[in-house]
Amino acid sequence: MKRAILAAAIIGFACTGTAQAQQPGPPPCGPQGQLPAEFSKNVAPNARCFEIRMYTANTERGGDINTLHQRFREEEVAIFEKHGAEVVAVWQRLDNPNTLVWMLAYRDLAHRQDVWAKFAADPAWAALRTKYEVPISAEVYWMSPTDYSHLK
Repeated sequence: MKRAILAAAIIGFACTGTAQAQQPGPPPCGPQGQLPAEFSKNVAPNARCFEIRMYTANTERGGDINTLHQRFREEEVAIFEKHGAEVVAVWQRLDNPNTLVWMLAYRDLAHRQDVWAKFAADPAWAALRTKYEVPISAEVYWMSPTDYSHLK
């Protein structure tokens, strides 16, 4: 897994706010027209879209990492999977204990947009968000696997 992440062609952006805030639209996944020509030759032609999201609990606004973990543990991962996302892994950062890191995989950008639209409209998500309100800042990174990555 570590090798696959390091071998990814990274396209990233950062944002702050809450997980409930609308995120800026990501660039499309895969090499076809999404990367400049000098970089697209490194990306597998059958590349899926991977998204790494890092949520840091904003302790100054009452955010608590344990509450965030409980929200993920209880149902957030399951809601994403119900709507077609592949949740590759969820991690606890060791160098910043107030940060949860997770990776999702999608077939392509249209699939990602469909998953997030269904997730946002899901009443289970609205209830879970209300039950476990956690102010966070978020960093989001988009990746397509390289042609030599084991994970595609």
